Amino acid sequence: MNTYLPKLTWISAFAIAMGFLESAVVIYIRAMYYKDGFQFPLRPMELSLARVEIFREAATLIMLIAACYLAGSTATQRFAFFTLAFAIWDLFYYVFLYVFLGWPESLFTWDLLFLIPLPWIGPVWSPFLICLLMILSALVLIHETSKNAEFKLSKKQLLFLIVGILLCIFSFMWDYLHFTGYENFWSIVSSKALFAEISHYVPQTFNHSLFFTGFACMSFPLLQHVFLKLKSKQDEKK
Repeated sequence: MNTYLPKLTWISAFAIAMGFLESAVVIYIRAMYYKDGFQFPLRPMELSLARVEIFREAATLIMLIAACYLAGSTATQRFAFFTLAFAIWDLFYYVFLYVFLGWPESLFTWDLLFLIPLPWIGPVWSPFLICLLMILSALVLIHETSKNAEFKLSKKQLLFLIVGILLCIFSFMWDYLHFTGYENFWSIVSSKALFAEISHYVPQTFNHSLFFTGFACMSFPLLQHVFLKLKSKQDEKK
């Protein structure tokens, strides 16, 4: 693990800096569209700016992937570093927003989380919870790959992880899709302003059952790994 401390430090610093950049962009956007403070319903964003915002989010992901690809030497290590960087980036995005804007007011504040492929909307506590799981899981993966470069998740663990991620993402898009009727949603090839289709939309409910089902699936690889480790240690003592 110690051999990875420099990489952990620099990846974390990179993610924190990106969190600041992300918050700075949002601060500028809110100064333009939400002078009285961010709130729902969302205000339509000009098509040209909306497309730039979509590409900016995609560029952010590419930057994280590129940095973590260079940091790791195996697919599992690179995935672990990306998971760690993504979580730190997202957490510090909220930290800097709170420092400069005093927002969010609480963990139960509704937020527009992401735009790709469709708007993700949910209470702030939900990405916080996922980020904490991501950090813990990433550190375990990095620890294991530092001892054994061939270490990787099993097919069953990968399946649970992928299903969990998809369920959580869908839980964030659930209310938006329900409001738009699954047919009038905005896309990058639309000719109308972003958020025009939900200009009267104020989130009311979050699909907790879908989210926590996904979260449980995402937690399975970590929980199974911890269980097997503990069982192995008990077997050694016998």
